[in-house]
Amino acid sequence: VQLQASGGGLVQHGGSLRLSCAASGIIFSTNDWAWYRQAPGKQRERVAAITSGGSTDYADSVKGRFTISRDNAKNLVYLSMNSLKSEDTAAYYCNVDWNTIPPGTIMPLWGQGTQVTVSS
Repeated sequence: VQLQASGGGLVQHGGSLRLSCAASGIIFSTNDWAWYRQAPGKQRERVAAITSGGSTDYADSVKGRFTISRDNAKNLVYLSMNSLKSEDTAAYYCNVDWNTIPPGTIMPLWGQGTQVTVSS
C-alpha cells in the first residue's frame, strides 16, 4: 500500500489550500478515509474523515473551514482548507480512518505527508 499526500505549502493567515492523497495497493472504494495532522512535539490527530458512503466527520477545530471529499474512480481523497490559521501548521497525512477500522486490523504504513505552514 502506498499513500501519497501532496498540495501543502506556505500560505498566509486566512488563506486556502487543497490537499490530495493518492492511494494505491488497497481497495479504495470500500474503505473509510481520513486526514490527519501532526505538529512538532504533538501527537498525530484526526482532522477529517469520510466514509465509503460519503458521510463526513470533522474535528471541532476545523469544522466549517475544512472539507473532505473523495473520488473513488481515481483513488483520491481531498482536503480543502479555508480560513487557515497558524495553529493549522503541521504535516498532513492521509490513511484509512482509525476510528472505523475493524479491531485487529493493521493500518497501512503512513506516507511522507505534506507540510502545511501558515504564516501570521
